[in-house]
Amino acid sequence: MRFTLSSTALNSRLQTLSKVINNKNSLPILESFLMQVHNGQLTITASDNENMMQASLALDNFDTDGVFAIPSHTILDAVKELPEQPLTFEVNPDTYEVTVGYQNGQYQFAAQNADDYPRNEPLSGDVHVITIDAEMLCNSLSRTLFATDNNEIRPVMNGVYFDLTPDCLSFVASDGHKLVRCRNYSIKSDIPASLIMPKKPATLLKNTLAKEHGDVVIKFNDQSAEVKYSEGLLICRLIEGVFPNYNAAIPTDNPNEVNIDRKVLLSAIRRVLPFASMSSQLVRFRLNTGSLEVSSEDLDFATRAKEELVCEYNGQPMQIGFRGDFLMEILNSLDTDEIKIQLGDPSRAGVVIPATQLENEDLLMLIMPLLLND
Repeated sequence: MRFTLSSTALNSRLQTLSKVINNKNSLPILESFLMQVHNGQLTITASDNENMMQASLALDNFDTDGVFAIPSHTILDAVKELPEQPLTFEVNPDTYEVTVGYQNGQYQFAAQNADDYPRNEPLSGDVHVITIDAEMLCNSLSRTLFATDNNEIRPVMNGVYFDLTPDCLSFVASDGHKLVRCRNYSIKSDIPASLIMPKKPATLLKNTLAKEHGDVVIKFNDQSAEVKYSEGLLICRLIEGVFPNYNAAIPTDNPNEVNIDRKVLLSAIRRVLPFASMSSQLVRFRLNTGSLEVSSEDLDFATRAKEELVCEYNGQPMQIGFRGDFLMEILNSLDTDEIKIQLGDPSRAGVVIPATQLENEDLLMLIMPLLLND
């Protein structure tokens, strides 16, 4: 079997797919890429037995169809140092010896028979379908992934929750300290459906879709999801269980509202946070009409910092504490210049929203307060 393709295109696909492969695998063959030549296309597959990702690229020329498994580290190291040029692969179907010819030389190494490579079964049973724009899905995952948990006791919190209702599609993530809910009103279904996508495939999807355009089709049942986009496919096992009632955790009446420049607040927190207690990361907000004082202190090391910011605030004078690192994560995940922080009292969660929402979208982020000693 002989085929030719671009070195840059091959390297780009391999770098993306390599994120699927684990350092330690249950099956030795999962340390390899599955490569299949068919009808002038090369389809490359990577798997960790729970997540499978495919990418395809057109071949400049080929002689016959075929399939083989190639060691991931070998081909990654071989291709990444090559400038843009044609690569010619020659694979012996009997011995699986591979020769890769390039402009000034060649590589030789051994491939494997692909018969032992695990194949995914097609989705069956009650299958639901969501069609969504690639950029929209990428943005929604980018805004929610940081809020996922790493808790073995509550595995349902370790992924992004897709909640499809007759009103909208909601993307939700929470670790119990912070929560993100991103609603999209352009996608809805008369038949409610939901899935919890684990953090790894959601991250793979987010990174891949950053370069994609067009529609993404998500098909899923109770156990698995199949995500098709213009240049590839992702199949992943879903987290089974019931996601908590996230709407019940969101305060419906936080009458004290702060309007402030997001970057100004973020910079202030960055400056005062190094002076906070290492264990609590507590940052204190002291609010008065037209002003916000951001402060922190560490009594054990006698360090203290505070900064006065101008803001729009006409609510009750208030002091409230938040974990500074969590608040920075929330502010970093937003991309608007102005934000609103809605507060009730020092014991109630704060709600952070963009000052201006995108069309057909409702983005909300919640952060739980910390107890102030005084």
